[in-house]
Amino acid sequence: MTVSDDLRRVIEANARLWAGEAEVFRTYWTWSGRTRETDRQWLAYQCYKEVWSVVSGDPADGLFMGTLRQLERMFPKIDADIDRHEVLDVAEGLWAEFAHYCAFADAYDAMGRPGEPKMNPRMVKGTGWKADEELGALRHSHRKQYGALGERACKFTEGGYCTLFSEGMKLAANPAGHDGRDGIIAEACAKVYDDEFGHMLKGIVGLDREGLTREDWALFERITQEQLRSRILMRNDQFGKPLSERRIREIFAGEVTPIAFDYAQARLAA
Repeated sequence: MTVSDDLRRVIEANARLWAGEAEVFRTYWTWSGRTRETDRQWLAYQCYKEVWSVVSGDPADGLFMGTLRQLERMFPKIDADIDRHEVLDVAEGLWAEFAHYCAFADAYDAMGRPGEPKMNPRMVKGTGWKADEELGALRHSHRKQYGALGERACKFTEGGYCTLFSEGMKLAANPAGHDGRDGIIAEACAKVYDDEFGHMLKGIVGLDREGLTREDWALFERITQEQLRSRILMRNDQFGKPLSERRIREIFAGEVTPIAFDYAQARLAA
């Protein structure tokens, strides 16, 4: 399968913003402000995102209950109004996201001291932060204003090209770093990476089957970049603001080396 010129342009337009999100993590790993407490804080935020921060559906349900309700609605329509593989995708998505929660919750607990509370979904239900809420509001507005194209844009930007996981895995080079916390983070990210990367690639390559017009592609490029800029702000806040406002402005202006998209792997995922 080949990648269309339209899709290639969208990927190239977003590659610098994916790189900007990756820079948040790389900067944080060696940042002077990093401590055990800040590591546990960003992990708690990530656990919140895996369980409660939803791309679509009722925010009060979160990902777990929201998906269960969706599957309940789909069940009587399987192979009548809804293709069985569509239902399978939803079920696999729930398994994957909860597996991600487990990986980061295990890392959080591994960094705890005797007597400190263990992670659980209820503990982080109110853990949302402003930049994440703003990202969620932007995604919601795009879905509401642009319909299916807005929904597709949310899927395209979800995960930010898996940069948290790929950058976190690199900490395995020195697992004893930061009192062993680097190894704990690397292990959690490795558990998530393969599953999330393949899922992400399918979402991107599938765009070529959508029959988008030239105007659709131009709009899609614009709104995906809006979402990825918001993702960088969200991640920078999640990790305690290791990037300065000046550096973020530079990234938004394109002053960053773009991520090299893996087209060969994308074809395998198509």
